[in-house]
Amino acid sequence: MAINKEYTAKPVTHKKKGAIREWFDSILFAVVAATLIRWLFFEAFTIPTPSMENSLLVGDFLFVSKLHYGTRTPKTPLQVPLTHQTIWGTNIPSYTDAVQLPQYRLPGFSDVKRGDVVVFNYPPELQHPVDLKTNYIKRCVGLPGDKLEVRDLQVFANGVAMENPPRMENEYFVATTTAVNEEKVFKENGISEYNSYTESFNDTIPANDQPGYLVFTTVEIAAKLKTYDFVKNITLVKASKDISEPMLYPNSSLFKWNRDNYGPVTVPKEGMTVSLTPENIALYGPVIKNYEGIDDVAMDEKSVKVAGKAITSYTFKQDYYFMMGDNRHNSADSRYWGFVPMDHIVGKAVFVWMSIDPNPSGFLNKIRWNRLFRVIN
Repeated sequence: MAINKEYTAKPVTHKKKGAIREWFDSILFAVVAATLIRWLFFEAFTIPTPSMENSLLVGDFLFVSKLHYGTRTPKTPLQVPLTHQTIWGTNIPSYTDAVQLPQYRLPGFSDVKRGDVVVFNYPPELQHPVDLKTNYIKRCVGLPGDKLEVRDLQVFANGVAMENPPRMENEYFVATTTAVNEEKVFKENGISEYNSYTESFNDTIPANDQPGYLVFTTVEIAAKLKTYDFVKNITLVKASKDISEPMLYPNSSLFKWNRDNYGPVTVPKEGMTVSLTPENIALYGPVIKNYEGIDDVAMDEKSVKVAGKAITSYTFKQDYYFMMGDNRHNSADSRYWGFVPMDHIVGKAVFVWMSIDPNPSGFLNKIRWNRLFRVIN
C-alpha cells in the first residue's frame, strides 16, 4: 500500500535562541518586573539632606511603601523606565509630557496619619508633571481640616500639643572657653552639622560676643555637651513671637510669623469651603491656582478670578497636608512653601535597609551597621 506523502507527519523543530536574544529577553523581563514593583508595591529612596535628622540621616537608603496610602496610576506614561526627570548621569529629560493621563489612586490600607514619615512630590515645582516632580520626605504634622500652629517651637494640632519625634533635632548655641576638637567632640556624639561662631546672632544670646558653635542635635546630646568642662553654657536657638520672617508661606505682610511661631492655619480638606478674604486669598489662592486642576485662574491680593469671573468663596476638591522636617531649623518644609496636595503623596517610608556615612572616620566605618533594617517611626 502506498503512503500519501502529502499527509505524512513532520517533526516540529524550534530554533534555538541566540545568546544576544536570550540576554535581551532577560533584561527586558527584569526591567518590566522592576518597573511594576517600583510602581505598584515599593520604591527605594536615599536621604540627600539633613532636614529629617536625627530620625533619618544623610546616606540612609529607604524602602517606601506605595501600598499604605494606595498606588497612584501613572500620569506621564511616556518616559524611560526606572528613571525620574532625567536619564541616568545626564541632564537629558527622560520623559515627554505630550500625553498626560488622568491620575487615580488605587485603594490603600491606611490613610496618612499625623506623625507618619511621608514621601511626596515637591508641590511648587510646576515645571514638571505631578508624578515627576522632585521627591521630598518629611513628617506629616497637619491632616486635612486640622487647625495647625507652631508655638515656641512646639507643634499644636487642634489645640493639642503634638508628640515630638524621639530623635528630633533643635539648634543650639554652645558657648565654649576654648577651641574644640571638633572630630572628637561633635562627630563622636553624632553631630554632623556644626559651625564655629563668635558673634551675637540673635536676642537669645547675651550681648558680650561669646565664642562657640552653632550645632543641630537632640535634647539628650545637648545635655551631654553641657557636662564638658570647656562648655560655658548651651542656649536653645529660637525666635521670639514678635519677629517676622518674610520668606515663610504665604509670603504676605498680613502674617507676622516665623519658623518657631507659625499660624494658626487651617489645612484645606476636600469639601471645605472658605470665604475669600484678603487673608484667605494669601493662604489659599496659590492652592486654588496651582493644585485644584482649574485651568483659567488669575489672582491678586484682593481677588481670585476663575475664567475671568471673581469668586467670593471656594470649595476644595481634594485633601491637603502640612509637612515638617524633624530638624526644625534646617528644613525647607510647609512653613516655607505651603500645603501638600493628596495627589502629590507618593508613599510611606517604612524602613532603612542600608546606611552609608558620607564622612566616615575610616573605611571600616563607612557603613552604619546599627541603622540597617531600622524601622522608621
